[in-house]
Amino acid sequence: MVDKATLLEAIAGKNRGLLATEQDKQAILIAITQLEDRNPTPRPVEAGELLEGNWRLLYTTSKGLLNIDQLPLLKLGQIYQCIRVATTSIYNIAEVYGVPFLEGMVAVSARFEPMSDRRVKVKFERSILGLQRLVSYKSPGEFISQIEAGKRFAAVDFRLDSREQQGWLDITYLDNDLRIGRGNEGSVYVLSK
Repeated sequence: MVDKATLLEAIAGKNRGLLATEQDKQAILIAITQLEDRNPTPRPVEAGELLEGNWRLLYTTSKGLLNIDQLPLLKLGQIYQCIRVATTSIYNIAEVYGVPFLEGMVAVSARFEPMSDRRVKVKFERSILGLQRLVSYKSPGEFISQIEAGKRFAAVDFRLDSREQQGWLDITYLDNDLRIGRGNEGSVYVLSK
């Protein structure tokens, strides 16, 4: 039977999935499935105190996220998913680096709506792409405060049509510091607080 430590050991050194071989991916998915079977929070959508906070991505199979690393001269830095339960908001932030002094970031804000005790519908509303220096990016929490205050940024900052830009996420494991989710495109996400 797999525990959290076993899963964390399996994903260690895999650079969020970028360095995972096919054999690694299979072993990690088996460990994830076994841990999901032992989910200590049977109704994760209702566990707002556990969902709330800034989560850092440890591992994913999402090609959309991992492909950011394929852009010329750019490397994928930390990726965060920040959940604000009171406002039903989700903020996805990917830090990008490569050329000195031109560190970038890609952020997407969305709203979530509970669909069941473990599934949320996600409607994407805004996308921000730019240089960290130009948007005064220092940390996810500070950046989100600026977004929530309605600030417009010196970056590519645009609204998304939430009727077209939506999906869903199943929260399949949740405890105080680890969350596992599965998205509508078949991707798996492992995050820690």
